[in-house]
Amino acid sequence: MHSNSLINETSPYLLQHAHNPVNWYPWSEEALQKARDEDKLLLISVGYSACHWCHVMEHESFEDEAVAALMNEHFICIKVDREERPDVDKIYMEAVQMLTGRGGWPLNCFALPDGRPVWGGTYFPKQQWLQVLEQLAQLNKDGKDKLLQQADALTQGLQQLEMPMAGETDVPDIYQAVVNSRDRFDSTYGGFGEAPKFPMPVSLNLIQQLGTMKNDKELLDFVQLTLERIASGGIYDQVGGGFARYSVDERWFAPHFEKMLYDNAQLISLYSNAYKSNQNKLYKRIVNESIQFVERELTAPEGIFYSALDADSEGEEGQFYIWKHSELKELIGDDEHFYSYFNIRENGNWEMGKNILHGGITRDEYARRHKLDIDSFGAQTEASLAKLLKVRELRVRPGLDDKALTSWNALMIKGLCEAYQAFGEENHKALAEKAMTYLLKHVKQENGALLRTSKNGISKIDAFLDDYAFMIDALIALYEITFNEGYLNEAKELSQYTIEHFYNSTAQVFYYTSKSGEQLIARKTDVQDNVIPSSVGTMANNLIRLHQLYHIPGYDSIAAVLIQKMYKLASEHPTYYAQWALLTYLQHQRQEIVIVGKDTGKYRKELQKQARPGVIYAGSSDDQSSIEVLKNRYKKGTTLIYQCKDKTCELPVEGPSLVP
Repeated sequence: MHSNSLINETSPYLLQHAHNPVNWYPWSEEALQKARDEDKLLLISVGYSACHWCHVMEHESFEDEAVAALMNEHFICIKVDREERPDVDKIYMEAVQMLTGRGGWPLNCFALPDGRPVWGGTYFPKQQWLQVLEQLAQLNKDGKDKLLQQADALTQGLQQLEMPMAGETDVPDIYQAVVNSRDRFDSTYGGFGEAPKFPMPVSLNLIQQLGTMKNDKELLDFVQLTLERIASGGIYDQVGGGFARYSVDERWFAPHFEKMLYDNAQLISLYSNAYKSNQNKLYKRIVNESIQFVERELTAPEGIFYSALDADSEGEEGQFYIWKHSELKELIGDDEHFYSYFNIRENGNWEMGKNILHGGITRDEYARRHKLDIDSFGAQTEASLAKLLKVRELRVRPGLDDKALTSWNALMIKGLCEAYQAFGEENHKALAEKAMTYLLKHVKQENGALLRTSKNGISKIDAFLDDYAFMIDALIALYEITFNEGYLNEAKELSQYTIEHFYNSTAQVFYYTSKSGEQLIARKTDVQDNVIPSSVGTMANNLIRLHQLYHIPGYDSIAAVLIQKMYKLASEHPTYYAQWALLTYLQHQRQEIVIVGKDTGKYRKELQKQARPGVIYAGSSDDQSSIEVLKNRYKKGTTLIYQCKDKTCELPVEGPSLVP
C-alpha cells in the first residue's frame, strides 16, 4: 500500500490521506524548501476530519492514480488540518475569499514556493480539478510574471490589519442597535437568516443577556423560540443528545450531521444561562443530554475532550442517525404519538426512504395540542428513545476525530461551569476540573506557553490566541464555581504571557499568532465573532474580569482601547460582532459579588442559580486570600455578601435572599 509523509502525523484528518497516491506533506519547512529547490508551485489543501465534501474530493481525486500523478509531477502537495493549523487556514481561506467571493472546505489554494497565494477554490469535481492542475502547471512554466503579479496583489490584501483604527469615542447605544437588527431574526423558526442555518450561540447570548438586563420580553421571546425550535429539530440528536453543526434548511429539520465539540460546548453554556432566566425544564433536559453525549462519545479516558464526530458512516451521510419506518415499528410498536410527534413517514421524511427524528415543536406543545398528559407523554417518549439509543449503539459509528484541541476543550470546560452554576450537578464540575487538570499538566509548558493539540499523551504545535484566550476564560469560570485561587493564579500568569507574546502595544491589538512562533506571509488578528467567539474579544473580557478581581494596572486600559476600536462595527452589525457589542454594553454595568465566611460555598451556589449578566463572583471562607477585591472583607463567625462596582462596595448583607 502506498504511504506518504502524512503517515507520521497524529491528526486523524492527515492520517486519512496518508495512503493516498498523492505525495502529501504536512505543512513544514521541508515541503516549502522542496518547492523552492524544484521551482514548483505549492498546492495547499485544507480540511478537517468531519468534513463531508473533503471526503468526497479525496475519493474522487486524491485516491485516483492519474490525478495523483499530475499533482505529484507539477506541485508540492501539502495537506493541512484546519483545526491544528488555523493560522495557515486563515491566510489561504482569506486569499480564496478575495479571489472568488466565497470560502469553505475543502480549501485548495495554489501558492508560490515562498507561500504567497496565486489562485484557489473549494471543492472541485474530478474533471474540473484536472483542468485546474493543467492550467496552473502551464502558468508556472510560461506565465510566471502573471503569477508574481497575482501573488503581490493578494499578499498586500492579506497583510492589511483587520483591527479597525480607533475612531468613535462616544459609546454607542447597543440595545437600540440590537433592536434595529431584528430584521435578521426569523420570527417563525428562530435563528438568523435563511438556509443553511447555524445556531450562532455568540449572537444568541448577546440577545439573551440584553433581554435580561433590559427586561425586554420581545428579545427574550425570540431567544426562547430559537432555543425551543433548535432543541425540537433534527439539528439536535433526539436519540443521543448533542447538536449537529448546522441545518441545511431554515426549519432546523435536516442537519449536516457532523457534531463538533465547540458547538456543543457553547450551546450548553447558552441553554444553561437561558435557564437562569426562565427555568424552562426543556433547557435543563437539553443540557443534561448534551453533556451525557459529550461524556459518552467525545471524552478521552484521561478526561479531555475529542474534537468531532464525522457526518458519514458506512460511506453515507447521516447513516448513523436516520431510521427506516420498519425499524422503528419493530422497536417501539404502534406508539402513534411518537410517529406523529417526530414526523415519521412510512416512505421516509428525508432522503432514500429514511426518517430524521424531528419534532418541530416542543413535546409540551404537542401534548397540549393533542390533549395529552404532558408528563405521561414525556415519559413514554423518553422510554422509546432509550430503546432506539440502545440499538443505535450497535451500528457502525461515524469517524471520530480523537485529537483534543486546547481552545475547544476550554470552551467545553466553560460550558460545564455554566451548567454547574445553573443546575448544581456535581458531575458537571468534576468533568470540568478533570479536563483542566490534564491541560495544566500536559499542555502548559514550563516557560508558560501552551500547546495547541493533544493526542495519545502527546501535545504539540505552538498554541494560538484562541487557545490562550479560551483557556484563561475557562480558568476564571472554574474559579467562580470553586473559589480555588489556584485557577485564578493560572489565569493571571497566562494573561501576562499572552500580553508579552501576542499583544502589539504600538498597534494596540492582539495578533492571532505568537511573535515567537512561525512567521507566515501575514500576521492576522481575529476580531469577528462567528460560530466561535473572537479570541481578541474574549481576551478583552478576560483582562476586564481579572482587573475587577486583582486591580492589575493596565489590564482595563488595554481592554478599553480594544472595545473602543470596535464601537462602530459593534453598533452597525451587533449580531456579527456580538461579543464586542456585549462588551460595549457592559462597560458601565459590571459588578463583583464577594462572599466571605464559613457559608461561602452554600451562598455561592444559591446566588449563581440566578441570572446576573455582567457579574463576576469572588469568595473565601477565611481571611487568607491574596485577591484584592477580597481584602479586609472577612468577619469571624458570619458570612458576608458584598456587592461591588468600580472598586467600591456597598454595605454587606448576611444572606443570598438580601441580594437584589
